[in-house]
Amino acid sequence: MDLNRKTLLITGIGSFIGQRTTEMAIDRGMNVVGLEPLPEAAQQAEKKGARVIIGSATDETVLEYACKDVDIVFHTESITQASGDLEQFRLTNVKGTMNAATVAKRLGAKAFVHLSSALVYGFQYPDQITEEGSLRGENNPFCQTKIESEAAVLKLNDPSSFGVIALRAGDIYGPEADTWVIRPLTLMQQKVFVLIDGGRGTINHLYIDNLVDGMLLALEQEAYGEVFNLTDGAQTSWKDYYLRLAEIGGMPKPISMPRFLVKKAAQFKGKELDISPEAIDFITRQHSYSTEKAQRVLGFKPRIDLDKGMEKTAEWLNKHPTLCPR
Repeated sequence: MDLNRKTLLITGIGSFIGQRTTEMAIDRGMNVVGLEPLPEAAQQAEKKGARVIIGSATDETVLEYACKDVDIVFHTESITQASGDLEQFRLTNVKGTMNAATVAKRLGAKAFVHLSSALVYGFQYPDQITEEGSLRGENNPFCQTKIESEAAVLKLNDPSSFGVIALRAGDIYGPEADTWVIRPLTLMQQKVFVLIDGGRGTINHLYIDNLVDGMLLALEQEAYGEVFNLTDGAQTSWKDYYLRLAEIGGMPKPISMPRFLVKKAAQFKGKELDISPEAIDFITRQHSYSTEKAQRVLGFKPRIDLDKGMEKTAEWLNKHPTLCPR
C-alpha cells in the first residue's frame, strides 16, 4: 500500500503513542484524524496537525463520524493498567476494538492495525517465544482482554476489502511514556522504587519510533491477517534499563529487594511500596520475544537502539522537568 496522502484514524490519539504516530504519519505525507476522550490530550494532538474528534471507541455514534472517509485505522485506545475490573477492561479493550473495526469496515476503510501486546503470552513463557506460542491470560484483565480483542478482530480480516493486522508490542518507552518512564522516575523521586531480585530478567523494550516504523511497514507490505511481535530485539536486563533511567532522570541508583518481600509490601498498598501485586508480575518477566517474523516478513529493523532511545528520552525530560521533579 502506498501510504502517501492516505487518511489515518488513530484511536486514543492523545496518548504518547498516538501523538508520536501523528507526527511520523504526517511526515510520511499522510492525513491524520484522531479519536480521543480527553479534551486536553485532544488539543495536544491537534497542535501536531491532526483533526481530532472528542470521544471513545466504545461510542459507535462518535465512531460513525470519526471513520468517515478514512483509509486506515490504527487502534491504540486501551486500558493498560496491571489490574482492575475485568468487565471494564472488556468494555474498552474488546468492545471498543470491535466497535472501531466494524464501523471502519462498514464505512469503507481498507486496513485496520490493532495495537495488541506481547503480554498475551502471560508472564511465564519460553525464551524467544514466537507468534505461534501459547497465549496465557494469567487471570489478569489486561492479558486476558488483549487475547480476546486480538481473536475477535482478526475474524474480520478480508484482504480483498478490509485487511487486519495485530502488533504484539513489547514494553513501549520514550518521551512522554508513563509506564516505563514517568511512573518509575516518579517512584524513584519518592524513594519507593526498588529493583526486584536485583533486576534480573528481561525487559522487552520497544522505542516508540520503532513501533510506528513497524506499523507503517506492516501497512506498506499489506501483511493482512498476520500477527507480529515487535521489540527492539535487545537482551536488556531490568537492572540495566532502570539504572539507565535513573541516570537520565538524575536519580540515585535504586536499591534491590527480594521478590517475596516486595510482594508482601504490595499487600499493604500505601504503607511501604506504591506497587500492586499484579504489577510485580509485569516487571519481573524473565525472557524475550522473538521478532524473527517481523524481520523476515516486514523487513523490520529497529532504527533506534537503547543508547539513542535513552538519549532522546533524556532530552525530553530536560525540557519538561516538572513531570519528574529532581
